Amino acid sequence: MKFVDRYPIIVTPKLRECRDFWIAHLGFEVVFEADWFILLQAEGASLAFMSPDHPSSPPGPETFSGRGMCFELQVEDATLAYEACLAKGLAVDYALTEEPFGQLRFGFFDPSGLWVDIVEQVEPAAGFWDRYMTVAA
Repeated sequence: MKFVDRYPIIVTPKLRECRDFWIAHLGFEVVFEADWFILLQAEGASLAFMSPDHPSSPPGPETFSGRGMCFELQVEDATLAYEACLAKGLAVDYALTEEPFGQLRFGFFDPSGLWVDIVEQVEPAAGFWDRYMTVAA
């Protein structure tokens, strides 16, 4: 199977708010827009928003409740990304933090309730992962 693209579709009545948020704060661009569906892209990442009442909705997707999903955006420099987001007026819900498991990260919610986690991979604290490693017998 050869993929052309891959992206989550967030079912929400807040299509325009989500579009404006992702464009203003994270530099995404509109690839396709209709009154029921918006596809955004930035640097190889894609994300879509769909109205919950459109008849083309695939089976199963109820309106997104904001639970059980996060959208991970790995960056080269989380400090720079954090400062840029703050400068654009983004309300950050989880301040820039160096995690012992090896990430420098911050996070926030978009208008649909989607948790957005911005991460930079860094060295984990010495021995952090030892307790999670398994030894082949």
